[in-house]
This record gives sequence, structure tokens and C-alpha cells, in this order.
Amino acid sequence: MKTTLTLFILISLISCSKNNEKADGYGNFEATEVTISAEANGKIDYLKLEEGDVLEPNMQVGLVDTTQLYFNKQQLIASKSTILSKSSNVLSQINVLKEQLKTTLTEQKRIQNMFAENAATKRQVDEVIGKVNVLQEQIKSVGTQNAPIANEAQSIDIQIEKIDDQIQKSKIINPIKGTVLAKYAEPNEVTAFGKPLYKIADISEMTLRVYVSETQLAQIKVGQTVTVKIDAEKEMKSYPGTISWIASTAEFTPKIIQTKEERANLVYAVKVKVKNNGSLKIGMPAEMWIAL
Repeated sequence: MKTTLTLFILISLISCSKNNEKADGYGNFEATEVTISAEANGKIDYLKLEEGDVLEPNMQVGLVDTTQLYFNKQQLIASKSTILSKSSNVLSQINVLKEQLKTTLTEQKRIQNMFAENAATKRQVDEVIGKVNVLQEQIKSVGTQNAPIANEAQSIDIQIEKIDDQIQKSKIINPIKGTVLAKYAEPNEVTAFGKPLYKIADISEMTLRVYVSETQLAQIKVGQTVTVKIDAEKEMKSYPGTISWIASTAEFTPKIIQTKEERANLVYAVKVKVKNNGSLKIGMPAEMWIAL
């Protein structure tokens, strides 16, 4: 009888001891949430995503109407063609003058040879040199006429590049791999620059932010493996986690957090990376256990 009573008391003490065990840290899961906003103004032609969809990076998921941008670009292309035709006329004049200069230089050489043999006069030499100088000045003068035309064509090229950039920004490109958390716009709605379209986050790996007291710091380090527990129907569910960051400065205990020392005045924030099997959600409470 005494043996049975002793065994019962021992089991009760062990049970009470287990029930009084506390986690080493309490907190909530979080993830980096990115809000994707429009980079163009206009009607949304399409937006192919829904809440819960998993999107790949650099994937086009929508388009803002680009009709007016297309027309503006075509108008600039037509203006550039007109300008280039003016430049062609100037260049053709330069080519004519260069051919005349080539002929005159040949004549100048011939007259200079004749003058060396006393078969031509000094006047003839001076006249041909004058012709050469005039043609060279005419070529320079016509060349200066082409400079503003070339500058105008270059300005139009820059405007076309600007419109191309606006057309590219009218495409709604998803920047990161993740799950759509919220959708703020629908096709055929009119959007504007900076207006949110949807929110996305990579929840394949969650971050548990917990708070520990100064006395617990000696037990943890970055890269250390810990156990993370969440509430389940019958018993708590465990996940392996890795400490990725420990705050370098203390802060006052958040009101919703209770540490091992029952709400110490100052605590340190700790981030724990946990692979998500689909059960972990943003904002879900969890516990960190340094050792089981």
C-alpha cells in the first residue's frame, strides 16, 4: 500500500513539473510583405492573379492600357522620318560639293605642274586655289546646317526611348516569388501611378519573432537550431527552426509577450527561420524552445 502511494505521488510530481514547463520565447510569425503598385496611369486591361496564387519572379501578371503611348510613339517616328529626309538633302549637297572639290583639286595640281614648266600663269594658279578654298568653305557651311537637324533627330530618339520605358512600366511584372496575400484592383478599373494593385509575400519560409530576457542570451546564438511549437487540436505541433538574428540592443517588453521571467523589464528580439509546410500563417502565435 505504501509503495503504491509513493508511486502515485512521484507520478503526480512529474506531471506537475511538466505542466509547469514554459517555453523560452513567445511571439508571432511574420514574413516580408511587398505591396506591388502601378507604375502607369490608365485602365487595367487585365490582371491575372487571385488571392492565394503562387507567382514566379519576373512574371507578367497584368497590363495597363498603352494605346495612347503607342500613338505618341508612331507620331514621333513619323516626325523623325521627316527630319531625316531634311538631313539627306543636306548630305546630298555636301556630296556634290565634295565631288566638285575633288575635280578642282585635280585641276589645281595640273595647273601647278604647268606653272612649274612656265606653261601657266600665276593668275591661273591663284584662281584655282581660290576655287578650292571656296568649295571647302561651302562644305563647312552646309555641314553646320546638318548639325541642328541631327540634334533634333537625337532629341526625338530620346523621346521615343522615354515612351518605350513608359510602355514597359505599363506591364505589371511580379518582382518576387511568393503567395498573393491581397488583391486591391480588378480589370477595367482605372489605376494611377503608385496605386496598390496587390500584396505578395514569400511564405515558404516564415520568421518567428520572439523576445528573450538578458539571462537567456547566453543559451542562444545565431545559427543555433531550436524547436518551434504551435497550437494544434490535441497537442502542440513542433517544427525545427534556426536562429537567424539576435537584437544587439534591449527594448521594453511588448504587452502581448510574456518571457520566461514573467514580463522582464527589458528583453531582446530574436528571429527564428522556420520552413513552412503550409500550416504556418502570418500573425500566428508560436513558442520557441531552446532545448527539449
